[in-house]
Amino acid sequence: MIRLSGRAFVTAALAALLVSCAGHGGDGASATRPSGTHVSARSSAGPANGPQVLGRSVPARLRIPEIGVDTPVMRLGLAQDGSVQVPPITAHDRAGWYQYSPTPGQMGPSVILGHVTVGAYGDGVFRHLDRLRRGDGITVRLENGGSAEFTVTSVRTVAKADFPTKEVYGDVDRPELRLITCGGPRSGDGYLDNLIVFAALSTASH
Repeated sequence: MIRLSGRAFVTAALAALLVSCAGHGGDGASATRPSGTHVSARSSAGPANGPQVLGRSVPARLRIPEIGVDTPVMRLGLAQDGSVQVPPITAHDRAGWYQYSPTPGQMGPSVILGHVTVGAYGDGVFRHLDRLRRGDGITVRLENGGSAEFTVTSVRTVAKADFPTKEVYGDVDRPELRLITCGGPRSGDGYLDNLIVFAALSTASH
């Protein structure tokens, strides 16, 4: 099982809460990262009769046919001030994989973040994430040429102040995926809620 210390949970929560979804440059949140914390992955053959658990390989592309998403995936780490990086506000918006989470297909919750809006450029890559429903498919192409196919298990909108850290980053006994963006009502240049898509690995190829 994935084991996270209390400090690791704090860092993981910041990764989700600091997704900038604002109209003109973000919601301005920042925080200091506790040192030495990350979400690690455990090697395993996977659950009985379940899909093969993949080895580590960084995600390269994300496809969600149901909502027309087909985007390169960049790496997201931590900025010099300790805040979590977010994809840049650009016309060609991309999703970003939080590199302190497992890679897609590894045991544990892999986390991919994206914008819902990108300032003057309009819609972000995750603009229609709220349209996903249980059973919809998500494909992640990996740098090693393999792929991980996920099936949506639930979609939740939560207040940022009540972000479900353990449910998003806590122990799981199979490879899972989390897609996170902002949602709900706007407040100034930002949004009050987070939208979280939970998905489980259904098929994997090397």
